[in-house]
Amino acid sequence: MMPMRWNECEIILGPLEVYDYSEAPVKTSAHHLSEEAESLRAELRRHEHLYYVLDQPEITDAEYDALMRRLQALETAHPDLRTPDSPTVRVGGQPREGFRKIPHSVNMLSLDNALNEDELRAFDARVQDLLEGAPYRYVAELKMDGLSMAARYKDGMFDLAITRGDGSVGEDVTENARTIRSMPLRVERSEPIEVRGEVVMNRASFDRLNLEREDQGLTRFANPRNAAAGSLRLLEPSVTASRRLDYYTYFLFDENGRHVFPTHWESLEWLTSHGFKVNPKRRICADVDEAIAFCREFEAEREMLPYEIDGVVLKIDSIAQQTQLGFTAKAPRWAIAFKYAARQVDTEVLDIEVSVGRTGALTPTAVLAPKLVGGVTVSRATLHNEDEIARLGLEIGDTVIVERSGDVIPKVVRVKLQGSHRKPFHMPKQCPVCEGRIVREEGEAASRCINPNCPARLKESIGHFASRGVMNIDGLGDVLIDQLVDSGLVKNVADLYDITAADLEKLERMGPKSAANVIHNINRSRFLPMPRVISALGIRFVGERTAELLAGHFGTMDKIAAATREELQGAEEVGPRVAESIYVYFREPHNQALIERLRRAGLSFEYTVREKKDGPLTGLTFVITGTLAGMTRDEAKKVIEIAGGKVTSAVTRKTSFLLAGEEAGSKLDKARSLNVSVIGEAELAEMIARDK
Repeated sequence: MMPMRWNECEIILGPLEVYDYSEAPVKTSAHHLSEEAESLRAELRRHEHLYYVLDQPEITDAEYDALMRRLQALETAHPDLRTPDSPTVRVGGQPREGFRKIPHSVNMLSLDNALNEDELRAFDARVQDLLEGAPYRYVAELKMDGLSMAARYKDGMFDLAITRGDGSVGEDVTENARTIRSMPLRVERSEPIEVRGEVVMNRASFDRLNLEREDQGLTRFANPRNAAAGSLRLLEPSVTASRRLDYYTYFLFDENGRHVFPTHWESLEWLTSHGFKVNPKRRICADVDEAIAFCREFEAEREMLPYEIDGVVLKIDSIAQQTQLGFTAKAPRWAIAFKYAARQVDTEVLDIEVSVGRTGALTPTAVLAPKLVGGVTVSRATLHNEDEIARLGLEIGDTVIVERSGDVIPKVVRVKLQGSHRKPFHMPKQCPVCEGRIVREEGEAASRCINPNCPARLKESIGHFASRGVMNIDGLGDVLIDQLVDSGLVKNVADLYDITAADLEKLERMGPKSAANVIHNINRSRFLPMPRVISALGIRFVGERTAELLAGHFGTMDKIAAATREELQGAEEVGPRVAESIYVYFREPHNQALIERLRRAGLSFEYTVREKKDGPLTGLTFVITGTLAGMTRDEAKKVIEIAGGKVTSAVTRKTSFLLAGEEAGSKLDKARSLNVSVIGEAELAEMIARDK
């Protein structure tokens, strides 16, 4: 029998008499108040653990809310009673401007995949060889597809949460993670620890969230993984708190990234006993045959689980043996992910519709006769682009094989049977949303709407325009952008320069101070140099460096706009494809109108190039790869350019040096094959210091 939720208990047992703790007389003794507050916190923590971790609630929602209201009343009246781990601090928090970057204590590596049982046995054979016949065992865990996160605790208190990021550096999401009720805010351990796991959204929460988004006229999330990732990275913790996220843990380290226990299973047991949510569907397997049996068992049960899985993770249990096995450049040799095969069904294509993404790309989608695939009714499948439709030989009316792998959007694999009254599909010549011009550039698979004011891509355009490194409008995050566009205040990025503090104060969660700060930052952006403005326009293939080169070559926005394709290629590093993109952009009427409005708003349309002085790296070209120990890649780029050098993105025969850090990948191999000199940070510092 499934455990009852708090509200279900009330339905079954009938209305309960609930004592309203918020109306209780307040004790006047400071000692008694402190005791009561701590007692309430302990009781609330116990019930949160029962409900969110064990799924074994003992009280109703109303009783829980009464306890919470009493604690909130006490802490509000006596702020000195509030503690950092109080259940009352989980929800709330003010909107932030962005997420700071935090390095990981130990890199978060991805896992190699086994796509069938033969590949799993091959992995096991490699383990046997490397361990030279020593006995070993596996720990099998369900592979939950969410967002990897590391949570750090100091002095027993939750202190910091970091997303996976690029594996070496992640984003600080502490305030959002604090709202996850299945993650304890305190643990019975004084030594610092780091707990790693997966932030996921279960099926019921995902369905509820998508229904709410539909009611609000918003697009649905494609899958629970995207929903969990998007929810954790919201700039407003209160919104994250409204979405039921879970944190399933699977690693335990000390503050230096070392394992605390000699086996992985002991870590899982410790986490379970100390209040963390660990998936109980795990097993110690004596050999690969038992591991395969576990994989088969849960492939049959996966649709009955309350959350999405796409496979099983196998890990060598002994930490000493993990250390002996070590790592490849990208993954551990002591673990592997067994991925379940995609599920397929045949159905008829009733129609092909076209949607416009936030980057302007047009995506054709097959409208299907509904069929059940792996427990989910599928009625739509992505077709990606025109080339994919041509490759499939697909027309409307055909019967196709549709595949659903895990929780990803279904796709058409192949045509099984041509329809008797099939009809070819043609991409529209005008945008189906704004009727703007559609362009498909040579060599590109996607057709695109190039109108930046198209409602389908407006929010993305504003987000890019306001981002750091572009127009740097702090405070203009995703939530505020959604409100500005949805309310009709902003229909064009140039509208940002017309809104007032009074306009912003009418929006949710925007007080006078926050509104004034946003307006101040918008006005400050008017004075940024022309390369920032060029980059802000969102022209395809034109990033920060190309924008600087264009500004330096032409000097004014008008000259860039009037330049021919050949003249544009006269600028450094501007090839035919980039020149075509710039040329087409400035000849679109919507874009021309935008440029004029930005001119009237006072943005910089002229640029004076400072005369460059020779430096110790003048005439040398560098490429940067890997993780540098003493600085970021952007910092290294600035150091090189200040010293007169040039930084490019691709290794060629013209590259003078490759600056390589840890975990350098394919660029290092390319450099060696071309006999390009590879240097580290120390050699770079020596080269710069030679002329001093």
